[in-house]
Amino acid sequence: MDKKTIRQNIRDHKRQFTQQQLDELSLAVISKLLEHPRIQEATTLLLYYSLPDEVNTHDLVNYLTQQGKKILLPKVIDGENMEIREYTGPQDLQMGSYNILEPTGQLFIDYGAIEVAVVPGMSFDTHCNRLGRGKGYYDRFLVKIPQAYKIGVCFDFQKLESIPTGEYDLPMNEVIS
Repeated sequence: MDKKTIRQNIRDHKRQFTQQQLDELSLAVISKLLEHPRIQEATTLLLYYSLPDEVNTHDLVNYLTQQGKKILLPKVIDGENMEIREYTGPQDLQMGSYNILEPTGQLFIDYGAIEVAVVPGMSFDTHCNRLGRGKGYYDRFLVKIPQAYKIGVCFDFQKLESIPTGEYDLPMNEVIS
């Protein structure tokens, strides 16, 4: 299957679940993240503030912030790029591009300090390859943080045996579902 077909199949599959069901499925993924040694040991993490059809990270973001970790969230700045901003609490969020709640906190540019990146995807395969939503925001950003341990997160039904990859697709170190 090509990337477009996989994305559509995953979207169709997600529509079979209610929001409550997706939130319940998210709990197991978030639990695994919280138990992960890399998450526990890191002081600076890049996370994402989830869309309704993604693994719900809202409570995770707040919990890790309360634990004293430096939490960074992406903000779309144009048709190709995103920047990273610090998150200190819900007051740092406002509706941004694509109706995504985005951070308004301080711009973060010390990319070398990012120890772990938790990354959403439309699909992941058994080789930790990631298929995004098709805009390439994460693909362009992740090359700027080669030292960060990259954890892809998704629901079980988003994992496939193999997905097509291109020269700019960056594999994750690990995928948690």
